[in-house]
Amino acid sequence: MKMNFAGRQIDLSRCHVMGILNVTPDSFSDGGRFNRLDVALDRARQIVDEGAAFVDIGGESTRPGSAPVSVQEELDRVCPVVEAVAREFDTVISVDTSSPEVIRESVRVGAGLINDVRSLQRDGALAAAVEAGVPVCLMHMKGEPKTMQAQPEYRNVLREVSSFLMERVRVAEQAGIAPENILLDPGFGFGKTLEHNLQLLAAQDQLRVLGYPLLIGMSRKTMLGQITGRDVAERLPASLAVATISALKGASVIRVHDVRETVDAVKVVAAMEEVGR
Repeated sequence: MKMNFAGRQIDLSRCHVMGILNVTPDSFSDGGRFNRLDVALDRARQIVDEGAAFVDIGGESTRPGSAPVSVQEELDRVCPVVEAVAREFDTVISVDTSSPEVIRESVRVGAGLINDVRSLQRDGALAAAVEAGVPVCLMHMKGEPKTMQAQPEYRNVLREVSSFLMERVRVAEQAGIAPENILLDPGFGFGKTLEHNLQLLAAQDQLRVLGYPLLIGMSRKTMLGQITGRDVAERLPASLAVATISALKGASVIRVHDVRETVDAVKVVAAMEEVGR
């Protein structure tokens, strides 16, 4: 099950790690640390050296309560970093964006994946993604980042998330995005309580039945703090636990802050599965 990311082939029948590079002043875990080009490049180098297959660059925080940024500000944050990373490193660059202008420009300067928390629902985003011609990740989110954690409710979280994702797949494919260019993300922490997140994690293998590779992101998230009582900087063991569970349940890509440690965890899962074949 190989996917072509702007000329780079990745076998998504295996689990890979995506390293997070936030070029924002206000992301929940590392806001402000990498919003200078030289520092961002150092972080990209670390991500690649530690074994990630993807570098995910984002210029708009989507933490709970966050507000959107202007298109120009997002372009100014993201595209110079994408261009520099594409020039310096042999890696797949993912761009975490919902803006059609950022989709077009980031792909023009080297991005190979559009990772959209709004599932291409912003005006013009779907057309931009079709035009860009690279794979897309469609994510489930209930509401918008500013309000998504205001008492989210579901009758059946697995059924509702699955239904939403398959409707976005239908829309994307009708617009001209090839099925082999689609990944899905259930959106842990995006409009979901701790119980909802745990129900989705327990049922992650059922999401694989939808027939599309899964991208999973739980690294350092609030749900892990609720379980462990740990602050953001102390959530590595919990992050590794959920990454390992996700790898065992068939995730194709795991999006994380702590690349080296997660790569090791994924290697252990892969070694066990190889023996079991």
